[in-house]
Amino acid sequence: MATRTGSVPRTPKDVSEHTRLLSPAGGDRRYGRSLTIPEVNNRRQRSSVSSSMSRRSMRVTRSSWFLMLLTLSIGGLQIAWSVELSNGSPYLLSLGISKSMLALVWVAGPISGALVQPYVGIRSDNCRVSWGKRKPFMIGGGIATIISLLILGWTKVICAWILPADSPALPKLTIALAVTMIYVLDFSINTVQAGIRAFIVDNAPPHQQDAANAWAGRMTGIGNVLGYLSGYVNLPEIMPWFGNTQFKVLCVIASVALGGTLAISCSLIMERDPNEDGPADEKKNNVLAFFGQVLSSARRLPPQVRKVCDTQFFAWIGWFPFLFYSTTYIGEIYVEPYYAANPNLTPAEENRLWEEATRIGTFALLVFAVVALLSNTILPVFIQPAFNPAGADNEGAKHHLDFLRIPGLTLRRLWCFSHVIFAVSMWSTFWVKDTWGATALIAACGIPWAVTLWAPFALISSDISKRDAIKRGFLRSATPSIRSGVDLDNEDYVDQAGIILGLHNFAIAAPQVIATVMSSIIFRLLQKPRGETGDTSMGWVMRFGGMAALLAAAMTIRLDEEVDEGLEFVDSSEEEDDDGEV
Repeated sequence: MATRTGSVPRTPKDVSEHTRLLSPAGGDRRYGRSLTIPEVNNRRQRSSVSSSMSRRSMRVTRSSWFLMLLTLSIGGLQIAWSVELSNGSPYLLSLGISKSMLALVWVAGPISGALVQPYVGIRSDNCRVSWGKRKPFMIGGGIATIISLLILGWTKVICAWILPADSPALPKLTIALAVTMIYVLDFSINTVQAGIRAFIVDNAPPHQQDAANAWAGRMTGIGNVLGYLSGYVNLPEIMPWFGNTQFKVLCVIASVALGGTLAISCSLIMERDPNEDGPADEKKNNVLAFFGQVLSSARRLPPQVRKVCDTQFFAWIGWFPFLFYSTTYIGEIYVEPYYAANPNLTPAEENRLWEEATRIGTFALLVFAVVALLSNTILPVFIQPAFNPAGADNEGAKHHLDFLRIPGLTLRRLWCFSHVIFAVSMWSTFWVKDTWGATALIAACGIPWAVTLWAPFALISSDISKRDAIKRGFLRSATPSIRSGVDLDNEDYVDQAGIILGLHNFAIAAPQVIATVMSSIIFRLLQKPRGETGDTSMGWVMRFGGMAALLAAAMTIRLDEEVDEGLEFVDSSEEEDDDGEV
């Protein structure tokens, strides 16, 4: 059916978007070229429908079921992380790798976190696959993670296929393959994590970013509990069909958990078509230009995001030694009286003693994970809503536990208080002398850990989502201070979730290197040979982390409280202007 030039077609099929009739003076230049008049009309019609749908999706309050499905995959990813963290070192040592080499292997974590997530953030922001920006990276990274886990678990078997059992090169090949898979695993896990975090921001409404990230914290807690519980029980006896060693079965469980949760989230949660944002900028996909883009983005981070990153820098100087050394800290407390009573233990007796000490330390981490999960479930009930703009569809959002909300207790204040709890727990190592006290100390840190998994991501996600909604015309701001930094005419990648969350992860990864160096210095100065009593080096490493946590608490005070003043959603029934935009 023909249409008159300049008229609005009745259906998208009525026009051809490939006509060569160009409008030299008119057209839509937001997409990098002049469009024909039919293209403009077609674009406006589709944009109007899409904008109306997007506006409604931003206004509606999502159900807990939706938020659970949205964040489910981060729980599966955490199981994979827990397998690496809890069993990676013992497995590599069992292959014959030296401790000095082991330290170089674990540098992969901070390096991949600092480099991979910002890069994946830029690439996903610029992705124009019709079925979503983030899913290609979630799925691709998930496949790489599963492959590396399975190869890592069966490293000895694979190398035995390549070389004969009596070959002197077999141990070296086994170690080389295992170390390579550890690096592949770290890089692929960070790819998945970058995609999932941005996926959550993109698909949760602005006024539910804190709730979505609370669900992400719960899923992470569930993943931690399942991961540590799996490492605590004798899996080859329970699931012999998955493998004949503990590590093999753990790798299979982690692979199934990650693959299953990714499949559910990606199939049930639909992303908006990123082609609505215009064509991809190929310059942003250039690997050589990556560092320049990261530096440019870092200089122009939104003020609230920058303050969160500053806080995370000091917070993770404290968290890194806790997460890596808490098991050893409890183990040393356990073996101290045995060494004092019998300093001449045989090697076999000493190995059995340390196996029991490691089991007790793992039990403490299991309790820590349970406390964190419970905290992530309970604490959001007491928090005042951070952001609820006028026009949000809150029908059905009222909850019978709303009366439990504590006046004045905001997410920012809870995060600040959690740093203080962590610092007090770390400095309590002065007085803890037995494993029960140490277990209680580790368990108490589950509360600030729960807030750490929730608060910074919620604060950043809310800021990104509000800025994006204002820029896209879905949220109206009448207050100049709230609109500050939102350039409505500039579609720049720095305002998108991928690169901002990538830079936030850089603020988490970089201080881990500092924490590693400082811990090494403390160990060098205070550590005693294994078997001697009175070694206080591990306690001082923990206290160093407590000092950093106090600095993080001070930085949290600088954060701005979220306010609703001057913010309201644009009504989808409002008239459109001449450009087809609200």
